[in-house]
Formats: sequence, structure tokens, C-alpha cells
Amino acid sequence: MGRPPVIPPEKKTRIVLAVIAGETTIAEAARKEQVSEQSIGRWRSDFLEAGKAALVSGRTGPTTREEQLEAEVADLTQALGEAAVELRVWKKSAEGRLGPSRPSR
Repeated sequence: MGRPPVIPPEKKTRIVLAVIAGETTIAEAARKEQVSEQSIGRWRSDFLEAGKAALVSGRTGPTTREEQLEAEVADLTQALGEAAVELRVWKKSAEGRLGPSRPSR
């Protein structure tokens, strides 16, 4: 017998929130979603622990991933600016050697 399919995090979250909200019991959710009650119980515990950890840390600013992406955007913006300046220099240099460029149609 093979392993059961991997359940995406979004679906696990939906199931856990339904259990926490009292919309369904762990047993009902397990039967409906064809997973074990132990799995849903573990997901709920993990979910609650992660929420508690987030509240304890008091993070209100950007996540580490957001900071990484912002730094990458800044690096790429700078590289684009440098490339634009370099292109202008090349064009000016070419105009000096070849004369003014013809406008495109």
C-alpha cells in the first residue's frame, strides 16, 4: 500500500480553521477528507503553536522573505540604472565615431 497523497498547506489550513471554529469535529473532518484524526490533531497543534510563537515574537514588520525580496528589488533597480547609464555612454561614443544615429521609423 502506497503513501497517501500530500495535502497542500492551504487545504490543511482550511480543515484546521473549520475544526477550531467548531464547524466540524476532528472525527468528521478526518472522515470527509480521508485522513487520520491524528493528522488533523497534529495540524491543529502545529497551527496553534505557530500562532502563539508569532504573537510572542510580536512581529509587525516585514518577514525575512519580504526583506530578501526588497533587497533583491533594490539590487536589480541599481543594476538597471547602471545598465542605462552604460548604454547612454556607448551611444554617445558611437555617435562620436559614426555620426548621429538615424531616427527609427
